[in-house]
Amino acid sequence: MNELFNITDKVVAITGGYGVLGTAIGQYLAQNGATVILLGRNAQAGAERVADIQARGGRADFFQADVLDQAAVEQSVADIVARYGRVDALLNAAGGNMAGATIGPDQTIFDLKPEDFRKVLDLNLTGTVIPTQAFLKPMAGRGKGCIVNFTSMAAFRPLTRVCGYGAAKAGITNFTAYMAAECARKFGDGIRVNAIAPGFFITNQNRALLTHPDGSYTQRGQDVIRQTPFGRMGQPEELCGTVHYLISDASRFVTGTVAVVDGGFNAFSM
Repeated sequence: MNELFNITDKVVAITGGYGVLGTAIGQYLAQNGATVILLGRNAQAGAERVADIQARGGRADFFQADVLDQAAVEQSVADIVARYGRVDALLNAAGGNMAGATIGPDQTIFDLKPEDFRKVLDLNLTGTVIPTQAFLKPMAGRGKGCIVNFTSMAAFRPLTRVCGYGAAKAGITNFTAYMAAECARKFGDGIRVNAIAPGFFITNQNRALLTHPDGSYTQRGQDVIRQTPFGRMGQPEELCGTVHYLISDASRFVTGTVAVVDGGFNAFSM
């Protein structure tokens, strides 16, 4: 049997694991033999996702922690290692946006709220740094582990509206490359840090921005479709194969990269 893509019994932690994308990825990894550990603030949502995975025959657990609470994240890591012995992979999928960090078509830069801009930077960027530090410690101790950060199309080039979110995701892309070299040089070639850049997927965060209540596309949604050669939005399960690859031995010589899953959005221009 070819073991390159075998993730059976891998312990995979996912921050933001009960969002639309995190849910699909968690279910897929569990169906392929991984033990999925969800981290987040919402205990009820976490418990529901765990129950759903278990009902499908998978293994899952939930630990309550805000990704911006360093002490809580570190305690969760200690509890996970105590219960499962190790962590093989971390997916930093937590993130989000808020209105004050955006600039609408009828607004200018003077309408941007610096306090909201800071909060969006913290949630996305610092909310990636803190779990990375915490989960990296047991990985470095074993000399083995994978970290996959979640960046965005907004990291490659500025998109209208999402000023704070784009800045944060660009920071995650840079942090990914930095950490890849940092870990390899100081902890060995068993530690890999990569990122995945989803294109446009309908999530709870962007649904109202991209679609009308009847499901038809808003002007923003139409603009996205026009820029996407595949001519459609992505389906959450279409991220799973790339995540699988990045946490498996099939990518054991891959670090510091950003895997783009976008239907051609980033490659296309008029």
